[in-house]
Amino acid sequence: MTEVAIAQPGGPEVLQPRQVPLPVPRAGEVLVKVAAAGVNRPDVLQRRGLYPMPPGVNPTPGLEGAGTVVALGDGVGDGVAAFQIGDAVCGLTEGGGYAEYCVVPVTQLLPQPAGLSAAQAAALPETFFTVWANLFQTGRARAGETLLVHGGTSGIGSTALMLAREFGLKAISTDGGPDKGEWAQRFGAELSIDHRSGDFLPQVMAWSGGRGVDIVLDIMGASHFERNLGALTRDGRLLLIGFMGGVQVEGFNLMPILLKRLVVTGSTLRARTAPEKAAIAQGLREHVWPVLSAGRCVPHVCQTFPLDQAAEAHRLMEGRGHVGKIVLTV
Repeated sequence: MTEVAIAQPGGPEVLQPRQVPLPVPRAGEVLVKVAAAGVNRPDVLQRRGLYPMPPGVNPTPGLEGAGTVVALGDGVGDGVAAFQIGDAVCGLTEGGGYAEYCVVPVTQLLPQPAGLSAAQAAALPETFFTVWANLFQTGRARAGETLLVHGGTSGIGSTALMLAREFGLKAISTDGGPDKGEWAQRFGAELSIDHRSGDFLPQVMAWSGGRGVDIVLDIMGASHFERNLGALTRDGRLLLIGFMGGVQVEGFNLMPILLKRLVVTGSTLRARTAPEKAAIAQGLREHVWPVLSAGRCVPHVCQTFPLDQAAEAHRLMEGRGHVGKIVLTV
């Protein structure tokens, strides 16, 4: 089969198609004939050599994909998460999504929602697993609360805004200009703040009537840290899921955390254990998959590229001009 591998750490040009043997599913795994694979920022970091692989993870990029089940490992034909040959599925991989075939742990596999294309289904797992785990499991988001999302038109941001609206939260976002702001409002933001025009904190406080928000979902890290604390109300939660604005915060004041009883937490999806990922998948199957099959919260696919043009897909992502998800088609 063809896969797109990272020849060496570097720019998009290091993504090179190559021929490799067809993978064989082990116990608890399913072999999927890939129809489409999502492109995510961790893929870019991995390509640059900035996202170390945990032991045993397939070094071929690609954290999610959609396609058809073509082979079953031992022990995957029974139980709640049973799948059969020919089923249309999408799933969170352990690497290897940039390929014609990919093995996926059965506990991280979900049915392709009714009415969605393969490209739309491939755009689901990485962002929906991430948002569900952080916002609704760790962050305990509930109807009536308020949410600030940084980067509301990214894959993560758009997913967070759509799910927040679906489950009764009021959300706002920071975005790169009025065009992206319009998209953020389509996804569910009540207010889009242009992060290029100045400090977002005063606008957050004005929107919330001086109260602050209950939750901040942040992909920026250090550059936004102190203002995120300032934007939170009492018992607020700061959920860190990225560090596009750096990892070192120098000389910040701890007092707001104590005075407002704030919770600051963070996570990466790849480092979670298999049982943790299985629990996220089960939560999505129960609460979110019926919503998707009803035609709501469907991911916006900005652009698709053939598998052998993965380098072009990475260039688009690094240019930061896209909205929603970028997908490779096979």
